Amino acid sequence: MKLKMIKKIVSHNKKLSPNFSVRIKKIKYIIIHYTGTSSVSEALNIFKDKKSQVSCHWLITNKGILYKIVDEKYTAWHAGVSFWKKEKMLNDSSIGIELDNIGHGVGYRLFPDKQIKVLELLLEKIIQKYKIKKQNVLAHSDIAPNRKLDPGELFNWDRLAKKNLAYYPEIKNYSRKNIFFKLGDYDSKIGLIKIKLTDIGYKCSKNNNFDIYLKLVIEAFQRRFLPEKINGIIDGKVYSRILQVSKNA
Repeated sequence: MKLKMIKKIVSHNKKLSPNFSVRIKKIKYIIIHYTGTSSVSEALNIFKDKKSQVSCHWLITNKGILYKIVDEKYTAWHAGVSFWKKEKMLNDSSIGIELDNIGHGVGYRLFPDKQIKVLELLLEKIIQKYKIKKQNVLAHSDIAPNRKLDPGELFNWDRLAKKNLAYYPEIKNYSRKNIFFKLGDYDSKIGLIKIKLTDIGYKCSKNNNFDIYLKLVIEAFQRRFLPEKINGIIDGKVYSRILQVSKNA
């Protein structure tokens, strides 16, 4: 019944986006974005413009209207330079979903219930169709932490996880016995953090250095799995959350 509802709310453009290519890989991932535009029409114009070289498969307005932008059998151009689970350039192995939201800065807002309900129906349909693991429903910021922030910390991953549509372990209280940095073991802990983040899917260098890129990865992790504070700092709570998330990633 739910899947039939999707068909009723789809709004097809007379002309879909010209920005796509032949798909040559199996679909393994769903990438969730926000449009970062001031209006739906602005986003649609970008997707229809061949010069933009940008597209997605689906766009959901904040009123819950669903637009088909590129047919799922084709590769849409939404992920760009990306990485997850040692796989590069995820366009060809993913479905891209854009959510109407102006994005970070002035006007960044919560995603309306109408919009998320349609997203849930669409995710259910895509996950069943392509047998996608819940761990492979990702944020754009997960796969490109040095470039992207979307859909951001106001997106409710916990809600999706409770419907088995995404991976978001319940946040547990961390033990103060698990204090992150102790004198003399800074380097070894950074190395361990990078291994655990790599297990989750993030790209990390194979050394014990805390560099700018690792800070961006930590911010992406916080934005996705611990959105109460996004500062790129690894304290005891962040460390415990990384260990928790990596267990079943």
